[in-house]
Amino acid sequence: MAEQGYIQLTRDCNQNCRFCSNPANSKRIDIDRAVGLINSFIERGYSGIIFTGGEPTLCPFLPELIAHASRKGIPNRIITNGQKICDRSYFETLYEAGLRNVNISIYSVRDDVQAFLSGNPDSLKNIAGALKTLDVFKGDVQTVVNTVINKYNSDHLSENVRWVLDNAPFVPHFVWNNLDPGNSKCKENPDTVPKLNDFQLELYKAVDHVLKSGRTCRIERVPLCYMTDFEHLSTETRKIVKKEKTTTYFLDEKELFSQDSYQYDKADCCSACFLERICAGLFEMDVYYSSDELYACFIDSEKITEKILHGTTVKAPGGIMT
Repeated sequence: MAEQGYIQLTRDCNQNCRFCSNPANSKRIDIDRAVGLINSFIERGYSGIIFTGGEPTLCPFLPELIAHASRKGIPNRIITNGQKICDRSYFETLYEAGLRNVNISIYSVRDDVQAFLSGNPDSLKNIAGALKTLDVFKGDVQTVVNTVINKYNSDHLSENVRWVLDNAPFVPHFVWNNLDPGNSKCKENPDTVPKLNDFQLELYKAVDHVLKSGRTCRIERVPLCYMTDFEHLSTETRKIVKKEKTTTYFLDEKELFSQDSYQYDKADCCSACFLERICAGLFEMDVYYSSDELYACFIDSEKITEKILHGTTVKAPGGIMT
């Protein structure tokens, strides 16, 4: 069983995303608490540590935490919006500390859409700069592109992929996260929540493009009936099959939260679905997403399980499995 530990370092951010799942609350972790969490995850046999936020690059002692984790021999990565690592000299401090894995968030390669969703008119320009920085370190640093699926990018997910591969061909892996609408920012901006049908075709085209290029990808919070032909790429399904566990330290009332169950809500039709056992179902069903969009699938779940257990995975230079 592989276990990943996430540590929120700060809830400060240099963007103001319309659907942020961890919006600013002025809380920041102190260095002793962060080091203690790293040591605890190592003692419990975790396979990797992910530094997140808010925006983790706004944590003044991020290099020290990376260096500590690296000295202890545990793979670590940051999930960043890329706004600060476009500064090559700053990124060099992280690299010298031992950082070898970066997830960079890109919502849209259309400048106006990225600016609107991030609340930052320079967001895409800075992301392009961050990718140029990462290109310099591509032999040692694995770069993963994360995209939150939402109403405003649901019609051009494949365009995003093509742009990344044209501008950063060193990127080997993509992750799409369907929007988590159960947070305060989404409640303020319900216009950002897509319907499943809004993105089904574009997601298929985006995944197809990634796989045909010889790269890999994962998809989160999308029920398997909307992932025909690539059900084995569902993050939740993979965790269900592989019995994985995730622990996150939140800078809010949840604090240290462990998750080993990845089943959301199911519709009546799901009881007849051959994939019900390995499908997470629908997140926020009949609150923001409609159960009417779900349907039963009649394909062999064992073939999907076999792909997950015996298919290929991506291993970063630092050792984190994606």
